[in-house]
Amino acid sequence: MPVTADRPESPAAIHTDLRAIFVSLELSRKTWLITSLSPGAGEKMSKHAVTAGNIAGLLERVTQLKEKAQARTGRDLPLITIQEAGLDGFWSHRALQNEGIESWMVDAASILTSRRWRRAKTDRIDGETLVRTLLAYKRGEPRVCAMVKAPTPEEEDRRRICRERKTLTAERVEHVNRIKGLLFAQGINDYEPLRRDRRARLEKLKTGDGRHLPDNLRAQIARELDRLEIILGQIKAVEAERDALLKPMSGTSPTPATMIAQLKGIGPEFGAVLWSEGLFRHFDNRRQLAAYAGLAPTPWKSGSIDHEQGVSKAGNPRLRTTMIQVAWLWLRHQQDSALSRWFHERVNRNGGRRKKSTIVAVARKLVIALWRYATAGRAQRSATATRRAR
Repeated sequence: MPVTADRPESPAAIHTDLRAIFVSLELSRKTWLITSLSPGAGEKMSKHAVTAGNIAGLLERVTQLKEKAQARTGRDLPLITIQEAGLDGFWSHRALQNEGIESWMVDAASILTSRRWRRAKTDRIDGETLVRTLLAYKRGEPRVCAMVKAPTPEEEDRRRICRERKTLTAERVEHVNRIKGLLFAQGINDYEPLRRDRRARLEKLKTGDGRHLPDNLRAQIARELDRLEIILGQIKAVEAERDALLKPMSGTSPTPATMIAQLKGIGPEFGAVLWSEGLFRHFDNRRQLAAYAGLAPTPWKSGSIDHEQGVSKAGNPRLRTTMIQVAWLWLRHQQDSALSRWFHERVNRNGGRRKKSTIVAVARKLVIALWRYATAGRAQRSATATRRAR
């Protein structure tokens, strides 16, 4: 029979000198739950709720925690906060930092949770978990969680350009497909809404059975064209802002984003996306960059089991998606580069199979090469720095 250790009647608390007040913020649309662990409070976590977005109420609660801790310990203790990075953005994190409070933002997916099939989950439990995670992180325990480095307001605002263009492009596709679908139901399949003569051609269209377009259908398509033309104008304005961002100032050296955009096969759009979404950040090594791009491998090793699960897909999904597209374009326009030759040799060795998994490896190697090129000016060997005309 298994031997079990004797359990004391009442578990003894582990007394530690925290030397700080640890606070977690569980943010939601209606309320913010503040969970705190203060020295001299009997190792018990206190909870307090304020209205969502009430930064004044949050700071008032923080002041009360410091005053109570000072009354108990006789010391002016620092305060450390933690919150999950999510839909609330970074404004509350910056507001706390402006008040001189040490604030951390954590990737929620990196926090260890119970592996039970049906586990309890409430804001109270999540708040306590965040406090314990912060304690372990400040103690220096390895692999506790992954903290998020908040961008500056300027860096956050700069990436709006490429993200807005992607949203507008998706809306353009929706309007074009809707117009084509309406006309296809009438037997018309050769109308292109993006042509400049779209208005004149609309008046001349006839259905498959030789009739003119019905009045209501023509009016509906005309309104769709109105919305489409508005989006086309907005896309042109956004692209002008993007080009101005890539254009270096007179008398200065090219910016890193301009250097990337000038490589053949990348161009201004991909160059701006790569720089604004990830390559502007500081990385200590290539492994950090690959992990941020979600292109790092995920092994599964346990006993005799040893296989790869594919890339982690963590980090920035926009950067990962763009790098996969850039990798395919790199093979087409940079055929003499060392990376392209490596891809073809690897695929030929596998009998022409496993192209998708190999292109992910190319994307990982390429994002590291572009990062080194943007930061140190070292380009991929045999890469051509003449941008393909668009």
